[in-house]
Amino acid sequence: MAELQLDPQKTALVLIDLQNAVLGMTPAPHSADKVVENSVKLANAFRAKGAPVVYVRVDLNDFLKLPVDQPFNLGDKPLPAAASEIAPSAGFQPGDILVTKRHWGAFAGTDLEQQLTSRGIDTVVLTGISTNAGVESTARQGTGLGFAFVLVEDACSSQNGEHHRFAFEHIFPRLARVGSTDEVLAAYA
Repeated sequence: MAELQLDPQKTALVLIDLQNAVLGMTPAPHSADKVVENSVKLANAFRAKGAPVVYVRVDLNDFLKLPVDQPFNLGDKPLPAAASEIAPSAGFQPGDILVTKRHWGAFAGTDLEQQLTSRGIDTVVLTGISTNAGVESTARQGTGLGFAFVLVEDACSSQNGEHHRFAFEHIFPRLARVGSTDEVLAAYA
């Protein structure tokens, strides 16, 4: 990563879908435990500097249904409410911001943009699961709104390791800065 410096007064951490149902999947190439561990390290560093930490969850029982060729199928019965809750291991704390979305990206149909701009944020460090759904959709929506992004490779994972690698090697470098947890922590020091 080229020289990266992050200003705590203008940078927020946004963690995508670290919720019970999602963490119960088997992502690749990084385990859910590794994504959570690295995301929590980042969250602790951001909180220590007084920077915003935003947890985004998807309401699985109110997921937006669109006319698509491959609909997102959660079955015919509602899921337990706990499926959409942030997992305790993800480290949500009082003072953190919680955003609930109804589709892949965290900006569309939520107050995330307002939450960030009202705090003077222009840069977002992004982690979460799934790389090619919630993370990528959020990065694409946010860049269209003028936010700069840093995507943390070892704090993201996908349902397919090949898809994750493709995003980090071919898509994200054109939308954002890409780095590891350690590189982001060093840039934040």
